[in-house]
Amino acid sequence: MGLFNRTRTIVEAKLNALVGAAEDPRETLDLSYEKQRDMLQQVQRGLIEVTTAKRRLQLQAAQLDTGIKAADGQAQQALAAGREDLARAALERKQLLAGQQAGLEQQITDVQAQQDKLTAAEARLAAKIEAFRNQKEVIKAQYSASEAEVKMGEAFTGVSEEMADVGLAVDRATAKTQEMQARAGAIDELVQQGALSDVSAASDPIQAELERTSRSASVEAELAALKHRVGTAAPAVGGSTR
Repeated sequence: MGLFNRTRTIVEAKLNALVGAAEDPRETLDLSYEKQRDMLQQVQRGLIEVTTAKRRLQLQAAQLDTGIKAADGQAQQALAAGREDLARAALERKQLLAGQQAGLEQQITDVQAQQDKLTAAEARLAAKIEAFRNQKEVIKAQYSASEAEVKMGEAFTGVSEEMADVGLAVDRATAKTQEMQARAGAIDELVQQGALSDVSAASDPIQAELERTSRSASVEAELAALKHRVGTAAPAVGGSTR
């Protein structure tokens, strides 16, 4: 039984954690405010009902007062006419109405006291709800600002990670470019040294022979120029020895 209770407690804790994570405190505050508004409306409806009952009693008391005045007038008229019996009946009716009026007045007093209590309670509840409304708006604004700050931080973190990935990609691209440039330079150097054949060169044997002839002529011309410079410089060297 103890193991079952512990398991149930753990499950309930996890469920509460999930609900808490999904709960928006702003919605909770608004819901609480609406419930308080409903309570206030109930109190206001009760206050209206009590006030209506008091007005009804006051109307009845006014009608009794009118009846009392009428009975008193009838008693005076009957006594003036020598009808003491009618005067007595009118006075008895007056006393009956006066008793009913006294009862209504007591009820009106009780209802008025109840109305005063409800009015004071309604005012206190309305002030409390208004204070809660102001407080919840402040809390909601603070929560929204914190939420925006968190989202901005998360976005900035995501951008930072993305920029880091971009930096790595740039580094890799730069390294590959440098490697390719070095390889291209090495190939050019080997081609110039004759270690590699230039695949772009003409495969026509006649053209190849013409190019060799041209290179030979260039070599002969350079050789003749070199002999001329050497022959010109030789006497100057002999004259200096004498």
